[in-house]
Amino acid sequence: MAVLVLPADWIRNWEKSGKNEFLQLCRKLAESKPNDDVTLRDIQSALYELAWQVIKGNLKLDQAASVLNDVMEFREDMSSILADVFCILDIETGCLEEKNKREHFTQLVGACLFLVSDTVLKERLDPETLESLGLIKQAQQFNQKIVKIKTKLFYKQQKFNLLREENEGYAKLITELGQDLSGNITSRLVLENIKSLIGCFNLDPNRVLDIILEVYECRSDQDEFFVPLIKSYMCEAQTLCHILGFKFKFYQEPNGETPSSLYHVAAALLQHSLIELGDLYVHLLPMDPSILEEHKREITEAKQIARKLTMVVVPSEKTDEKDKEKEKEEEKNEKPPDNQKLGLLEALLRIGDWQHAQSIMDQMPPFYAASHKSVAVALCQLLHITIEPLYRRAGVPKGAKGALNRPLKSKQAPKPAEAFEDLRKEVFTMLCYLGPHLSHDPVLFAKIVRLGKGFMKEYQTDKQEDKDRMDTLLSCFLSITDQVLLPSLTLMDCNACMSEELWGFFKMFPYQHRYRLYGQWKNETYNSHPLLVKVKAQTVDRAKYIMKRLTKENVKPSGRQIGKLSHSNPTILFDYMLSQIQWYDNLITPVVDSLKYLTSLNYDVLAYCIIEALANPEKEKMKHDDTTISAWLQSLASLCGSVFRKYPIELAGLLQYVTNQLKAGKSFDLLILKEVVQKMAGIEIADEMTQEQLEAMTGGEQLKAEGGYFGQIRNTKKSSQRLKDALLDHELALPLCLLMAQQRNGVVFLEGGEKHLKLVGKLYDQCHDTLVQFGGFLASNLSTEDYIKRVPSVDILCNQFHTPHDAAFFLSRPMYAHQILSKYDELKKTEKGNRQQQKVHKYIAACDLVMAPVHDSVVSLHPPKVWDDISPQFYATFWSLTMYDLAVPHNAYDREVSKLKVQMKAIDENPEMPPNKKKKEKERCTALQDKLQEEEKKQLEHVQRVLQRLKLEKDNWLLAKSTKNETITKFLQLCIFPRCIFSAIDAVYCARFVELVHQQRTPNFCTLLCYDRVFSDIIYTVASCTENEARRYGRFLCCMLDTVTRWHSDRAIYEKECGNYPGFLTILRATGFDGGNKADQLDYENFRHVVHKWHYKLTKASVHCLETGEYTHIRNILIVLTKILLCYPKVLNLGQALERRVHKICLEEKEKRPDLYALAMGYSGQLKSRKPYMVPENEFHHKELPVRSTGPTVVQNGPGSTGKPASATSTGKPEEGASEENEKSKEKSQSAVKAASKTNNTTPKVTTSNGNGATNSTKLIKEKEDKDKSGKEKNKEKKEKTPAATPEAKAPGKEKQKEERPGKEDKTRETKEKTPKSEKEKFKKDEKASKDDKAKASSGESKSSAEKELSKETNVAKEAKTKESSKGEKAAVAGSLKSPVPRSESSESEREQKRRKLDTHSSPSHSSTVKDNLNELKDSATKHYTNHSTATLSKSKEREVDKKDMEKSRDRSREREKKERKRDHSNSDREVAQELKRRKDENGTSSSKHSKSESPSDSPQPNEKEKEKSKSSKSSSKEKSDSAKPEKGSSAGKKESRHDKEKAEKKEKRESTGAKEDKKHHKSSDKHR
Repeated sequence: MAVLVLPADWIRNWEKSGKNEFLQLCRKLAESKPNDDVTLRDIQSALYELAWQVIKGNLKLDQAASVLNDVMEFREDMSSILADVFCILDIETGCLEEKNKREHFTQLVGACLFLVSDTVLKERLDPETLESLGLIKQAQQFNQKIVKIKTKLFYKQQKFNLLREENEGYAKLITELGQDLSGNITSRLVLENIKSLIGCFNLDPNRVLDIILEVYECRSDQDEFFVPLIKSYMCEAQTLCHILGFKFKFYQEPNGETPSSLYHVAAALLQHSLIELGDLYVHLLPMDPSILEEHKREITEAKQIARKLTMVVVPSEKTDEKDKEKEKEEEKNEKPPDNQKLGLLEALLRIGDWQHAQSIMDQMPPFYAASHKSVAVALCQLLHITIEPLYRRAGVPKGAKGALNRPLKSKQAPKPAEAFEDLRKEVFTMLCYLGPHLSHDPVLFAKIVRLGKGFMKEYQTDKQEDKDRMDTLLSCFLSITDQVLLPSLTLMDCNACMSEELWGFFKMFPYQHRYRLYGQWKNETYNSHPLLVKVKAQTVDRAKYIMKRLTKENVKPSGRQIGKLSHSNPTILFDYMLSQIQWYDNLITPVVDSLKYLTSLNYDVLAYCIIEALANPEKEKMKHDDTTISAWLQSLASLCGSVFRKYPIELAGLLQYVTNQLKAGKSFDLLILKEVVQKMAGIEIADEMTQEQLEAMTGGEQLKAEGGYFGQIRNTKKSSQRLKDALLDHELALPLCLLMAQQRNGVVFLEGGEKHLKLVGKLYDQCHDTLVQFGGFLASNLSTEDYIKRVPSVDILCNQFHTPHDAAFFLSRPMYAHQILSKYDELKKTEKGNRQQQKVHKYIAACDLVMAPVHDSVVSLHPPKVWDDISPQFYATFWSLTMYDLAVPHNAYDREVSKLKVQMKAIDENPEMPPNKKKKEKERCTALQDKLQEEEKKQLEHVQRVLQRLKLEKDNWLLAKSTKNETITKFLQLCIFPRCIFSAIDAVYCARFVELVHQQRTPNFCTLLCYDRVFSDIIYTVASCTENEARRYGRFLCCMLDTVTRWHSDRAIYEKECGNYPGFLTILRATGFDGGNKADQLDYENFRHVVHKWHYKLTKASVHCLETGEYTHIRNILIVLTKILLCYPKVLNLGQALERRVHKICLEEKEKRPDLYALAMGYSGQLKSRKPYMVPENEFHHKELPVRSTGPTVVQNGPGSTGKPASATSTGKPEEGASEENEKSKEKSQSAVKAASKTNNTTPKVTTSNGNGATNSTKLIKEKEDKDKSGKEKNKEKKEKTPAATPEAKAPGKEKQKEERPGKEDKTRETKEKTPKSEKEKFKKDEKASKDDKAKASSGESKSSAEKELSKETNVAKEAKTKESSKGEKAAVAGSLKSPVPRSESSESEREQKRRKLDTHSSPSHSSTVKDNLNELKDSATKHYTNHSTATLSKSKEREVDKKDMEKSRDRSREREKKERKRDHSNSDREVAQELKRRKDENGTSSSKHSKSESPSDSPQPNEKEKEKSKSSKSSSKEKSDSAKPEKGSSAGKKESRHDKEKAEKKEKRESTGAKEDKKHHKSSDKHR
């Protein structure tokens, strides 16, 4: 009720209404609830307010007295209530300073004396107030009297003798209480007897109660008797509590031990509410603050112990510490008294009084009570009883019985759990109080775990009915696992059974839940309790001990120790082991072997620990130099692969971690995936494969496993199945592939911004290699259905998922193969027919059905213009086939079979092997042999079917709607180059595919052009490769060179494989023309010249890369050169040039970049070992040499093919010493070989776009044959040839001017006369062609439809070249695409050499010059025709003269050499001027027409090339004769080359203006045309 305040109106109008209102209020209060405390307080408040108004003087005394008199009638106890009010007012007014208020109070009480009795007032008022009222005489005397009475009542003994009771009474009492209680004796009956004894023998009731408690203590099992007896006997709880308190106090002396029976009695009395816990608790020791201090001290000690164990202690300090510890132990000998609170707690738990026990535990620090074993065991026992019914229903395993736990008799005990929901009431709470100390009862631990398993089964089968309730229970179980089960496992002493039991429960959780629990266990649980802190320190100490002694030799005993330690504390142990492995990678193997004694739970924890170590944010994944991946990451990745392969560990977490890292754009951790796939599936990624391994990799799965990898990885079936299941179950297969494919570019453009280029390359390679490896794993392990279901079509992969095309086809390829085979099998079943032809038709039908949609889908991948040159069918075929489809590696199969035979023989001859094992091994080898042979047969049939299919398809492959050159460009750009650097097998595949397309006689495929574009300029490709891509590119070049070398090696092979093939046509006729005409084919000798030109080009590119000083250029070219060493260099002078440059790299990089130095040294050594296999140039191809009457001739050859060593390289800069020596060595090697056979070859027409500087010997033969024809045919041929010729065709006349000038001049005049006519005819035809084709006219065969085609080629490539010519260094790097074969006519002038460099770049896509050079061959042959007879007659003389000249030239002086060179320059300049003049005299249209007949891939002024050639041919003979002298004098070589270099630089400046004028001349001639 609210506080009553009398309204002021009542007081003011007291007589009128206030009195009545007050009385009504009091009556109402008195009548409402007479016995209610609230009502009582309200009445007291009303009276108090009234009296206070009187004291303040607001109300008259008589008015108040009269109203109080009326109020007295309302209740019987009203006088007592009024006395209470007076008592309060007495205290309050006594404290006030206002005397008048005190007087008013005294007067009020005096007026009310007739209402309240004196006795009551004396009891409640202060003695001084009583004195003032006159109720007592003196207050002091009254106080003394009170003290005396109280002393008499409470302190004075009434009995003069405590033992005045008769002893017999106590004896009878004890007999009565100690009798047999099994009969009909009840507590009531006994109580009556006790009362009689007390009365009869005058016994003290309190002493009787004490004896009852003593007897109860002795007979503590008789709760049913004694508790009711005490309950009915006792009068006050306080008395009983005091007696018990005195009993407990008796045992609180040092070394005192409180009996358990006393605890039991106290617990029973508490449980039955006979005493209050708060009353008893104060009697017990130790006090709560001391318990808290003890707990803190334990934590501090635990931390100190942990610190000591991790610290390195000096021996002297150790002894001091031992002494101190002994002293402490001595001090502890005097034990403190028992902890009575814990004893009482244990007793409460044993009788099932959980409420009181919980309240005691709440008073203590967490887990303090449970850390005492007796308490923990008692709590465990209570839990056993509580969970018993539920455990019997849902937890007992099949077949197990188990001891029954009987429920407690006490009704106050916790109710046993019948359902999982009941566990939430008290069981989970009890477990939380128990914490890590469940370890004291492994049986209960197992029961809780089994209940968890039972719940998880229900949870997984439960439908959405009680989802919230079940989720709540699940979170409870997870909390119990975290707070109780795992910490308890830590404190168990290596109990492997409990670990396995717990795994049975854990494996039902998703790995996310499990890893969360492990993380808590590892990082937080160990700090929650002093005991766990100690255990952690001891575990680390033990782990150190084991790891220090772990070696390969003691793996078994160490493994057992590791297993023993890991059962309880896996997180701590593995954490330490992993930290050691990150430092010492040689521990990986012994550690992996030693883990065989782990439990399943431990393996799962190990997986978590590995992931945590990998994800450690404090660790840098790069080394400090920022160029390599850290060693710790490599070590962990290697461990991952080994551990996950050998042991049954769940992979989902690790795979998801890698996926998440990729999502975050981090590719370092792909190293882990790479190792896991390699070890678990046996799929290696190694670019350093041997040729035998590579060959084996093109076979079936069995051959790959046996011969394709470095390590023989056996028994990967189970591990690869586990990996596959993990990927499929968690839907990670395709996401990983797509993320890796996207991440390749991410490495470069997103990740690699600030990283070192070397590291970016490594990460790119790692990403790519892992993609290839992972894709290979999926292809070989997923079933057809699984694969097709998961991998979308190519267009979706590329357009929606932005997967690069090469990766998209890589992923789709196995799908196509699967689909084709399954479709083929279907068709075979539908129609029964075993004939081979029928099978092939069915296979082709299956291919059409499967690949038709693919052909449609690839169209969207590229612009429509692409499909003008190559068909979608060809594109899809190229990307969908593999080496397995193209060839059978018979050698590899034979090799493996023979190995198995050797093994079987060795098994037979091994006497130590037991017979059973012998038999098993032989059976294994035989089975393997049969598998391999069966696989080979199967592959052979497959390859035959594929080749038949390709044979039918080939006619539709290359459409060549623009030009053949453009077709080859598209083929290289979209097919060959992306795939040849994808993998080592793909590199081989690309080379083999090119050869196959050639062998199939594919229409519109120019083999020569393709090879030329591949070899012509490799600088750009090499420079843009990563390290592994360089290896693959090198392997591709090696395979291409291998084919070329085979054709080059033997005329018969060449004639058989190339002689009559359309790919070697040198005249480009109408599209679809197969070219059976022998005259149109490139003959063997010219092919050898072309091959030499390719070798020269490779040398030129290699030297350029080595000279750049760029890390990537040098590294990549060294890798490529190492890969192609078997096929290149074959020519001695080229090899020497390379050797010198590599030697220079070795010297330069020894201190700066050790990795380049190692590469260069390796290559240098291998190159030297190949020297015996190199041949002089004249043996590599036959050369045409000049015949001179005035002096010896030295033919310049090698990079640059000019008489000036200073301008030999393509860099645009003068070469340094090594390059100069290179040129001299080439010249020397050629001077020894003057003449070559001219009459052995038949020379075809050579006007193809693939022309490659064939020598004039072949041209002479051709002209001789032409001469024998009739006049009309001859004129006709000249009309065809001359327009396609270039100004260089005039060079042959100049070449031998000094020897046979008169005859030559006549014949050149004849040629000149014929030229204008043919040019006019050509002009007319060109105009006509331009109307038909709507393109610029091109010169070709006069009545051939190839004119149209060539004009298209020219226009397309001109556009490309116009763009490319502006690229500064690229133009310089590309170098001359003319054949390096020495022309017998003359050598180039320096000016022409320079201009030729400027005008003849190769495009980055390796634009070919085969066309122009073969055109040049044909034209030069036409001009050279006139000099044929003289050249052949003087051949034998030349040799003799050359030998003499070589000897003489060695002795010539330096001065003469200088004079000769000066004269040579002046002559060459004069000849250049003459040549320009003569060219102007000719018909202007000739040059422009000629320029357009060149390869469309050349520079924007193609005719300049031919002019340059003619100029160079005029001046070369003099330069060569001059250059021979300094080159033969070895001592003057370097000085002379420097001299040349200086001259070259001066002349370049002087002649640059001439080059510009010359260009203008060509432009004007174009306009004229």
